[in-house]
Amino acid sequence: MKRFSLFARQFARQSPRQSRRQFGFTMIELLIVMIIIGLLAALVGPKLFQKVGGSKIKATKAQISMFGTALDAYHLDVGRYPTGDEGLKALRDKPESARGWDGPYLSKAVPQDPWSRDYRYKSPGDHGPYDLYSLGADGVEGGEGENADINSWE
Repeated sequence: MKRFSLFARQFARQSPRQSRRQFGFTMIELLIVMIIIGLLAALVGPKLFQKVGGSKIKATKAQISMFGTALDAYHLDVGRYPTGDEGLKALRDKPESARGWDGPYLSKAVPQDPWSRDYRYKSPGDHGPYDLYSLGADGVEGGEGENADINSWE
């Protein structure tokens, strides 16, 4: 109890201006902290965005592989791959011309690629019985890095 009263007496003796200086931050201190946080964000931020782009590419490759497995199961049951007109939708909904269809071959509707565009499907394909690909981040054929096409035949 004595300690509290001693502290209270010392605090009461100080003027309001002195107590603000002892317990608060100056504008310079706040600016220095903000500059340090800004520098850290400038150094770390680009590295994080590179990881996001790489994860989208990996997710696209995984989805194309999953579609390939579903297309192969469709081929085993029907005796052919879905035509270009039927598209990947044939993996969920039975086409009229598909005898032996035992689907659905996908548990959910065909998703879009990580860049919110439809996957491209062509059957018969130029590189095999079908071509399945995403145009990458830029949405244009070709490109490098994140903008490169992601194909089923590579």
